[in-house]
Amino acid sequence: MTELIETKLSSEIIFQGRFLDVRRDVVELPNGKTTTREWINHPGAVVILPILPDGLIGLIRQYRYAAQGEFIELPAGKLDSGEKPLACAARELKEEIGYKAGKLTFLAQIHPAIGFANEVMSVYLAENLEKTDCNPDADEFLELLPTPLEDAVTMVWNGKITDVKTIIGVLWLNRLCQQHRQ
Repeated sequence: MTELIETKLSSEIIFQGRFLDVRRDVVELPNGKTTTREWINHPGAVVILPILPDGLIGLIRQYRYAAQGEFIELPAGKLDSGEKPLACAARELKEEIGYKAGKLTFLAQIHPAIGFANEVMSVYLAENLEKTDCNPDADEFLELLPTPLEDAVTMVWNGKITDVKTIIGVLWLNRLCQQHRQ
């Protein structure tokens, strides 16, 4: 089996933002040659699959500046410094849609952009929700869209949901529900 590891020889931060930075590394390739890799260093994030008290999924509609459009998504958010994913999931659920989970279950880790970022997202199922107050970030504007799972799956397949974390989450939840019915 061929060794595919690239070895970092040097690294520089070429941009430092509030929560992420862009790096340019010089690496040695498996064949001994060198090249550069530019990548985004990200603190990590969570995505939550909230099952609302009425059984609907708590999707949200939100404008995303980088993509210049409104998107239908699952609630999600980045980890604060030193924060554990489970704590982040509970915090983001309250902040974004105003619910507290009686039960948060870890489902998976996903890497949404492996070609240019080291971001890892932890996916959680949120059940037994209890209504609390929303507390969105000052620059965060979103709308809760309670949605039947069947409709969410249809939105994935007809292209109305294009956000990768939401596609993964909706299809994962659909699979869990199908297994539960069997």
